[in-house]
Amino acid sequence: MSCTIIVGGFFGDEGKGKIVAHIAHQDHPTVISRGGVGPNAGHTVLVGKKEYGVRMVPSGFVYPKADLCIGPGVLVDPRVFLREVAEVEVSGRIFIDGRCGVIEEEHIARDKGSEHLAKTIGSTGSGCGPANSDRVLRVARQAKDLPELAPYIIDVAEKVNQAIDNGEPVLLEGTQGFGISLYYGTYPFVTSKDTSASQIAADNGVGPTKIDDVIVVFKAFPTRVGEGPFSTEMSLDKSHALGIQEFGTVTHRERRIGTWDGKMARYSAMINGCTQVAITGIDRVDPTCFGATSYDQLSQTAKDFIRQVEVDVGHPVTIISTGPELSQIIDLRKKR
Repeated sequence: MSCTIIVGGFFGDEGKGKIVAHIAHQDHPTVISRGGVGPNAGHTVLVGKKEYGVRMVPSGFVYPKADLCIGPGVLVDPRVFLREVAEVEVSGRIFIDGRCGVIEEEHIARDKGSEHLAKTIGSTGSGCGPANSDRVLRVARQAKDLPELAPYIIDVAEKVNQAIDNGEPVLLEGTQGFGISLYYGTYPFVTSKDTSASQIAADNGVGPTKIDDVIVVFKAFPTRVGEGPFSTEMSLDKSHALGIQEFGTVTHRERRIGTWDGKMARYSAMINGCTQVAITGIDRVDPTCFGATSYDQLSQTAKDFIRQVEVDVGHPVTIISTGPELSQIIDLRKKR
């Protein structure tokens, strides 16, 4: 039994949602709890032919036996939350910590109306920056102050820690990516708080001695939405020629595409305290790997890439995603 944190190693959109969903189905956690900023990050999970995009509900919701939580460090937009609870039918097993900050309509208006945030930084316009600002100023409302959220309010930190102390498997789900951390990212082109594994633990009230594994998710071809430095970025013409075109889950803006960045991956792994690596998009390194479910099915080109990732990062690649669907994955955790 263990407590595992799953975080993004580049600029977000690494495919964390799928990795969380896969691990949930394999490890059978009793609790999956979200850290991170708030609804400015979207997670997409494809199960069969059905695609789910969530911004507030943990992406591990596709595993039906886990309780779902939103930790006290996360901002909650009650409109987004209640809509998603109804859409993905998780009422009765999802909970919010009463200490979560609330995103008000005026926070969204301030976000979208700020020349600096909207145009210079490339904010998602979801109100997170202004809401976190009010939280720091100690003028923000908390989730426990809203009647419509009353049925969902518990002490999430207590629930998560009790599960860990009982020896139950727990997943702590990160959002965004390391490259847009307020502390370690490409400031000022960053989000409004830290996004590293340490922060995800703190967002849920879990002390560092209770974390057993940190799985950092990297994309074979990193992507970035919005403004800011991107040292390995390729032109859109080149990415389109390679057949790579993606759009943000929240903003629907076209993602900028880059090549593998070993230097950034190693630094990200260091700060996150990485113990294992998950790689997504290996089918874009070599399309013949699409849908593979065993390591032996991978081409030598793909195996050479994975070996280079392990050299760059200094930790084993234990999970390899070979396509968007939940079943298109190779899990080597028991073999390494």
